[in-house]
Amino acid sequence: MTATTPTASDSTDSTGSAATAPDSAATASGATASGSGSATANGAARSSRELIRAEETSLAHNYHPLPVVVAHAEGSWVRDVEGRRYLDMLAGYSALNFGHRHPALIDAAHRQLDQLTLTSRAFHNDRLAGFAEGVAELTGLSMVLPMNTGAEAVESGIKVARKWAYEVKGVAPDQATIVVAADNFHGRTTTIVGFSTDPVARDGFGPFAPGFRVVPYNDLAALEAAVDETTAAVLIEPIQGEAGVVIPDDGYLRGVRELTRRTGTLFIADEIQSGLGRTGTTLAVEHESVMPDVLLLGKALGGGIVPVSAVVADRAVLGVLRPGEHGSTFGGNPLAAAVGSAVVDLLRTGEFQRRARELGEVLRDGLTALTGKGVVGYRCRGLWAGVDVDPALGTGREVSERLMAEGILVKDTHGSTIRLAPPLTITRAELEGALAALEKVLG
Repeated sequence: MTATTPTASDSTDSTGSAATAPDSAATASGATASGSGSATANGAARSSRELIRAEETSLAHNYHPLPVVVAHAEGSWVRDVEGRRYLDMLAGYSALNFGHRHPALIDAAHRQLDQLTLTSRAFHNDRLAGFAEGVAELTGLSMVLPMNTGAEAVESGIKVARKWAYEVKGVAPDQATIVVAADNFHGRTTTIVGFSTDPVARDGFGPFAPGFRVVPYNDLAALEAAVDETTAAVLIEPIQGEAGVVIPDDGYLRGVRELTRRTGTLFIADEIQSGLGRTGTTLAVEHESVMPDVLLLGKALGGGIVPVSAVVADRAVLGVLRPGEHGSTFGGNPLAAAVGSAVVDLLRTGEFQRRARELGEVLRDGLTALTGKGVVGYRCRGLWAGVDVDPALGTGREVSERLMAEGILVKDTHGSTIRLAPPLTITRAELEGALAALEKVLG
């Protein structure tokens, strides 16, 4: 990325997060700056190469990260152990919607660390009620089930839907079904990968739990054919993230809502990646003015500090749970509740939703200009895009590595597709710099 000096209006955005460009083009492209490395037990610093080698020896190989070792971050920028700086255009798959170390979130965490971190749900704590009230108000639903990871929220949503089907809808015991979409990504537990259509996620992990029907995404006729008297819920992502930021046709979500209402079936929307400002609205379902029966939230709800997720619904749905039937030792812990409440406060202002809308237009315009110049297609909503690169120019992984050399961090998905999901605190100058770097590596 060519070094960009922000204008006075861009140097610090209105969220209070620093938005500083790299010190120099050389720093962004790999020259060593003032980094001290990562210390070993005896105090000696280890380089990025040494740390990556150590990970390969001692960590399970369930990830294939880019060869960058991040040691510090602030706002939209990260720095590796040698001091090289990179613009983060992934934002932890939306877990860092508010940037790295947003001051309001860090302050909330610091204050809570000095008071109370965990009680388990065996006791009440003084932060949980406010967190639940805030999430309920933000979403317009009345009841919250706090969990930790996104996969836990999905698993919990499945359990709630089945319990509701037996107690409210009258489905025969152990006969409840849930309809899901092909190319989905809802997590990595054995239940969830059992209804994945991605062989990398699924193969070798069976046998799988029954009770799921898979239909094509964005196909209302196929969905309707799959729903019957045993169907507890339809579980979909309003936008499919891992599949490459796949946006359904206008009217699809409204059709799902109408179908589920007509058939007495729950509509569960997995907004773990798409929600909390990413697409220019608080929730992606708002683009079609619909409200599901059950919302699954996560990632950004923890502000990039702690894992926080939630199942959100009205009492008629979540009220089927009784003491002892479901739980989590860390779910709703005071630290998570404090950070989650601060996230809700940031979203209440509407500022981040507005930034995603306005800067999303810059992102869309930039990708339109690159179409036919190395980009063969893209899908963009707010500050979230899946970019299909001409396969003749390389795989998504290879393009990601070239962008890394230019000081830009992105992540590939399938084939020659890369994902762009910068923090919502990014400035226009930073975003335009990233698009210029993409143009360079595709040229």
